[in-house]
Amino acid sequence: MPEFVKAPDGVRIAYETAGSGPAVVLVHGFAASRVQNWKGPGWYETLTDAGYRVVAMDCRGHGDSDKPHDPAAYDHAIMAEDIVAVMEAANAQPAFLMGYSMGGFISMHVLMDHPDIIRKLVIGGVGGSYLGRAFGSREAIADALLIADKDKITDPISKGFREFAEQSGKDRQALAACMRANRHPFTAAELKQSKRPVLVVCGENDALTGQPGPLADAFANGRAVVVPRRDHMTTVGDKVYKEAALEFFRT
Repeated sequence: MPEFVKAPDGVRIAYETAGSGPAVVLVHGFAASRVQNWKGPGWYETLTDAGYRVVAMDCRGHGDSDKPHDPAAYDHAIMAEDIVAVMEAANAQPAFLMGYSMGGFISMHVLMDHPDIIRKLVIGGVGGSYLGRAFGSREAIADALLIADKDKITDPISKGFREFAEQSGKDRQALAACMRANRHPFTAAELKQSKRPVLVVCGENDALTGQPGPLADAFANGRAVVVPRRDHMTTVGDKVYKEAALEFFRT
């Protein structure tokens, strides 16, 4: 069963812990959850067997956390404070931090706003498209999440998000609000100010985010790993990703 902590605005955030040792805080991607993104693909076992303590959270709007329907509740700066609240509640500061896709976007805010609570950061499923501000049409995806007749969705990316969001237990109104929220991506010049080690991991065939090199190069201490033959959805459980993260944490 998860534990809960209240964010500064009162939203309840679910999290769970496993294992012992240095903490690794896990932040999942859009429309996923701590279970779907991390536990199911074997990350809990990978990390605990390697001597780490897992702290895995459900972002607001996802999993067991509260699910507001107001886009203003999903500003990434606000969601970053949810991570900080979980880290405080779990006594996990400083910690290794790993975010996938949306979780990577949010984790960058923690890196920039609270560098002292992060040992190292792994950003998965976010590549060069972050710097170009092109990560699909968020309004089109949000509309697709709510349209009554999904057969009218013509864009394959939007249709894929709709099908993912239709899985049991997911709140499509909350997810649409999350997709419509204001974003404040950092520029390459801003990211260069961070001195913490950063690992950027993307699948070779991830057409959604692009390759990891350009984003890794934006950091003062960044490195990139490409996972062969994987796309955005299949990279997260790949052994190449897991081995790269463990090596990064150890060195």
